[in-house]
Amino acid sequence: MDTIPTPRPKVIEAREKVVILFAGDSGDGIQLTGTQFTDTNALFGNDVSTFPNYPAEIRAPQGTLAGVSGYQLHFGSVDVFTPGDVCDVLVVMNSAALRSNLAKLKHGGTIIANSDGFDPKNLRLAGYPDEENPLTDGSLDNYVLHTVDITKLTRLALEGTSLGMKEKDRSKNMFVLGFINWMYSRSLERTKKFLEAKFKNKPELLEANLKVLQAGYNYGDTSETFTTRYEVKPAPMPKGNYRNITGNQGIAIGLIAAAQKAGLELFYGSYPITPASDILHELSRNKHFGVKTFQAEDEIAAICSAIGASYGGALGATASSGPGIALKGEALGLAFMLEIPLVVVNVQRGGPSTGLPTKTEQADLWQAIFGRNGEAPIPVIAASSPTDCFEMVYEAVKLAVEHMTPVILLSDGYIANGAEPWRFPEAKDLRPITPPYAKPRETEDAEAFMPYARDERGVRPWAVPGMKGLQHRIGGIEKEDKTGNISYDPQNHELMVKLRAEKVQRIADTYRPIRLDSGPGTGDLLIVGWGSTYGAIRTAALELQQEGHSVAHVHLRHMFPFNNGLRGLLKKYDKVLVPEMNSGQLRQLMRAEYLVDAQGLNKVQGMPFTAEEIRVAALNLLKK
Repeated sequence: MDTIPTPRPKVIEAREKVVILFAGDSGDGIQLTGTQFTDTNALFGNDVSTFPNYPAEIRAPQGTLAGVSGYQLHFGSVDVFTPGDVCDVLVVMNSAALRSNLAKLKHGGTIIANSDGFDPKNLRLAGYPDEENPLTDGSLDNYVLHTVDITKLTRLALEGTSLGMKEKDRSKNMFVLGFINWMYSRSLERTKKFLEAKFKNKPELLEANLKVLQAGYNYGDTSETFTTRYEVKPAPMPKGNYRNITGNQGIAIGLIAAAQKAGLELFYGSYPITPASDILHELSRNKHFGVKTFQAEDEIAAICSAIGASYGGALGATASSGPGIALKGEALGLAFMLEIPLVVVNVQRGGPSTGLPTKTEQADLWQAIFGRNGEAPIPVIAASSPTDCFEMVYEAVKLAVEHMTPVILLSDGYIANGAEPWRFPEAKDLRPITPPYAKPRETEDAEAFMPYARDERGVRPWAVPGMKGLQHRIGGIEKEDKTGNISYDPQNHELMVKLRAEKVQRIADTYRPIRLDSGPGTGDLLIVGWGSTYGAIRTAALELQQEGHSVAHVHLRHMFPFNNGLRGLLKKYDKVLVPEMNSGQLRQLMRAEYLVDAQGLNKVQGMPFTAEEIRVAALNLLKK
């Protein structure tokens, strides 16, 4: 296989945008294939949006529908906001992958199927009737079908190596990656560098993967079956330095940037949980920024360690998903009572309980706002995309530090694992973060320190242990106004409850003015979204506007307290639609706060909205 066959003349067709879905067993390396092709396209200059979708089991039942892993990528020379409602190309490694994902392929789309995955055993495991094979029975005549024995060609490329058959077969995803890079006129250099770094201490595996990658590329170049290649030009993006980023990476980088800007050490205490674990992984690779990471024995220890770090003068942060946030609830109340900075990230997943660990949902909004005992209002903000994770976690740190309060940032599995190009800012362009440090008492006769005396914003000073003359009581028992001494006085308790709540409400005064994401300033319909519904709502709203409908879109990032401008904005539209991946949590909050007749579009399937679902719901509401 070292001899490269003579390339045959090919036609090159231009495409504005393409949606590809890779699918196979969870052990087929589908996520790696998708991630590498995404990185290649992002480096080339395309706008990209991705949707990794995989089973919760580490090794799901091979060949079954439950074991299918998928990775959907939308890349283009134009703005891309979603991974795509339907795909143009479906690459399947076995019959279960085809059966699970055929409905996502557009009419007339292309199927590239590994014929080895359609033997009688695989067909039976996928639930096809005996003697029925979709590759040969004509059921796929409405699509462009290409069958390739990827397994055989991978083994052929590795003839003469010392690898066993199982090890050879693990490389077949590299054949797919090489071929897809050829199909869309992409260089293999980005992937080669990745493989060289990944297998730098395993020369045999490096050589095998490089051989199979090149073999897949050569197959496209010499095949008589594939006569067309495609070209997707770079997207016209603002000038700057870009990298591909996932939501979890954005959160990690944002925490580091905010800590540096505030002049604080970053301490991250965490207990591993899907889909938040990658934040810990990313931060642990950045010790050169002075980041301290701690993998705790449980969720309670994780948040308590972060509280301790904040009390000691660092920036304490922690993250989890819904089940872990439930366990952190008591300690969240403690941080609120102490009035110290703390950032808590909830990367939401399908629930309740263990629920759908690798699927997405927006059902923890009420938990974030109300999920503590007593009167304990905590600011809650939400990220809308992978790149927005950087912006919003930076804002979470700014709010937490400058207002001396815990802050909850909501992300979800769709954002956490999805990827898009990110133009990273320069440090000078980031907003300042100023800790409200108490002034040390220089002399014994200086005025006594009042740890809970407040400034005009209701914020108490940050007295870090070791500051001269600033000793004070700390703990979860109610405090006396100003002194911080333990107090059971009924009137004082009510006063402190009000003071803490007023401080949080005043945070809304610091928000940037609310703005529409698209559409007219007044009109027939306002679509209100939050979190990861952003891309689907934006796509649907732009389509509706192009069709002549009076529809606008606003995306909320401040969930509690709401932006002060939201009340007035809602009054400018006849109807309000709120799409959410829950049973209507934001809709009910808006109805209660603003007495607005908001209508819901709700989906609780562990899957994100398509733009078409939102477009149809908006049209139906406009007709009423």
